[in-house]
Amino acid sequence: MSVKQILPFGDPILRKTAKPVETLTPKLLKLLDDMADTLYASEGRAGLAAPQVGFLRRLIVMDCGDGLIELINPQIISMKGEQTGPEACLSFPNYVGDVKRARHVVLTSLDRKGNTFTLEGEGFLARCIQHEIDHLNGVLFIDHVQDQWLYHEQTHKKISLLDVLKLSKPS
Repeated sequence: MSVKQILPFGDPILRKTAKPVETLTPKLLKLLDDMADTLYASEGRAGLAAPQVGFLRRLIVMDCGDGLIELINPQIISMKGEQTGPEACLSFPNYVGDVKRARHVVLTSLDRKGNTFTLEGEGFLARCIQHEIDHLNGVLFIDHVQDQWLYHEQTHKKISLLDVLKLSKPS
């Protein structure tokens, strides 16, 4: 297993839609393991989607405090409620923005053995699920930021979201 390089904000792969996993191969299972290693090496972040490490497949690893969750071809089947709070991204390190998300989500996914399961998430887990599934669809958290600014986590310096969006969207 190994730690993968996380693609930085602005890389065009982050704006592409990931393809469904057709067959669970040893190579894809190793990628899930490598993604978990990468997530845990990234200082306390909660999730990582395959496009963030350069693979356009519908794979996610998350640990929102209760252990590793692996999602293969996840699909949200219901959302309800509303929450607004700070969100960050491993592809845009050290910056946060306030994002409105559903408070509760239910999804279906495959596990690494190819079995379908259902996962319900509330609060932070619901936020993580939505954030990572957005990555599979080429959507970034900055597309949901509620005001015009992102804030640096340590210095609280502001960066204009309008400037960020100009850099991240394809022409």
